[in-house]
Amino acid sequence: MAAKSDGTAVSLQNDIPPTCLPGPEKRSPQWRPVEKEYSLLDCCWTLCALLVFFSDGASDLWLAADYYLRRDYWWFALTLVFIIIPSVVVQVLSFRWFAYDYSDANGSGTAVAAMVAASNAESHFSTKDSDQRGAGRSAAVTRTRSSAESCCRACVWLFQSVVHVFQLAQVWRYVHVLYLGVQSRWRGDHEHKHFYWRTMFENADISMLRLLETFLKSAPQLVLQLSIMVQTSQVLPLQGLSASASLVSLGWMMASYQKALRDSRDDKLPMSYKAVVVHMLWHLFTVGARAMAFALFVSIFQLYFGIFIVAHWCAMTFWIIQGETDFCMSKWEEIIYNMMVGIVYIFCWFSVREGPMRCRLLLYSLIILGENVALTAVWYIYRSPRTSDFYAVVVVCVVACSYALGTFFMFVYYCLLHPDGPVSGAYIGCCDVQVGAVSDPCVSSPTSAPPPLDVVSSPPRTLQRTKGGESVPGGDVGEVFKMRTLKASRTAAPRLTPRTEGPVIRIDLPRKQYPAWDAHFIDRRLRKTILVLEAAAPVTPRIQYRCLGTPKEVMEYETTV
Repeated sequence: MAAKSDGTAVSLQNDIPPTCLPGPEKRSPQWRPVEKEYSLLDCCWTLCALLVFFSDGASDLWLAADYYLRRDYWWFALTLVFIIIPSVVVQVLSFRWFAYDYSDANGSGTAVAAMVAASNAESHFSTKDSDQRGAGRSAAVTRTRSSAESCCRACVWLFQSVVHVFQLAQVWRYVHVLYLGVQSRWRGDHEHKHFYWRTMFENADISMLRLLETFLKSAPQLVLQLSIMVQTSQVLPLQGLSASASLVSLGWMMASYQKALRDSRDDKLPMSYKAVVVHMLWHLFTVGARAMAFALFVSIFQLYFGIFIVAHWCAMTFWIIQGETDFCMSKWEEIIYNMMVGIVYIFCWFSVREGPMRCRLLLYSLIILGENVALTAVWYIYRSPRTSDFYAVVVVCVVACSYALGTFFMFVYYCLLHPDGPVSGAYIGCCDVQVGAVSDPCVSSPTSAPPPLDVVSSPPRTLQRTKGGESVPGGDVGEVFKMRTLKASRTAAPRLTPRTEGPVIRIDLPRKQYPAWDAHFIDRRLRKTILVLEAAAPVTPRIQYRCLGTPKEVMEYETTV
């Protein structure tokens, strides 16, 4: 099978082209098992995510109502703004995704259905008389089915509209993940894989939506409530509950997003739940220290705090853009994405580029540590005379200990629980590439034959942006593409061999580098086409991205608009 980047099917075939590695593996050459199932732990994790979502939203609403009853209208207004605006933004984005996925659900599969029908035409024989007798019955059945489908589609549109108006899109998507996951457990082999694919797509959507919501709602809400506590020198029970729920939501979604991203890519080993918990604790304590430093500073210098936040966001966004990320399918979407990641960088670290990140993470951690120390020191010097020295020292110690704990859990995660293995001694310097790692997303398997000509037969209609850092498999590629060797190698887990038999969905795009989502998770047209192809295939196919075989093809991708 093949699918172009605009979501249109090209051909149906069961030949076995060369096995292309699904992504650039610069830290570990291992492969994760293909046969992955939706487990009981996955179900419990989704249920806990629902609990975190409800606790965060309910505590904020309850606190806003309490401010109103206490006649603290200014705090009430600010709290309500940070509840409503992010929620509306997420609902609009979610409904836009639903409308795109559902509006042309039948039309997107027309070409695929025709292709499948054509491929099976040789096995169907009929006479002229039998065709005439069946024509009338077919027309009647088609009219009845069309009427029922129209009614069903209207009900679905109405249901989804009500869900999004009542700000419950996240709840519906979590419930849908649970339903698809349970179905993947109960169905047969082929249907199991089909439902598991749909589970992964839905899990990716809810992870992106919730990550956006937490940094638009929970992070500002946490800083707001902590600053109110500092200014009033008292902690109301609802304030503590709201701040705690917001902090847990932030740490939870950072870990949940990374797990969903790794689960979606077959070139990365999945995160264990022990690693997920430690990852969550890492961000929980570091974000807590960061938010506390913000709250201390904003309680005295509101205007300067706004200037500081804007300056930090601009610097981080420029840093991200300079790193040439490759997450989205167009240039402007990529710029918007970089601006959103700049907001995340105000509070915590977020990996946006493949490869060793020791220098980048160290530089970011030092910047955050320096800013936290400066903000806390300014508050300590210019604090209100009503604040006692004992209280000030306790607050400073809380900020310092929280950041130290977060750093400790970060080292535990990278040194003991990282899916690719411990990082100690794996890299010499900051920019080396591991020996034996695959530097190109489409390198042929050692057991496969040379790539056929039709692998690179025609350029896609919509081209993905590529970077000069992509290396090319095989041959001498001159001065532009080089692979640097490592002086010390990491202890690797046993190599897992990917599946190479069966039909293939061949996508005429180079694969995006981790930590980006694959194109069939981002491009919804491509996703719909893949689902239709997968449902029509007698055996669950595997996905193969375009292999850039020569430097000339790489340059064509880089220079084509």
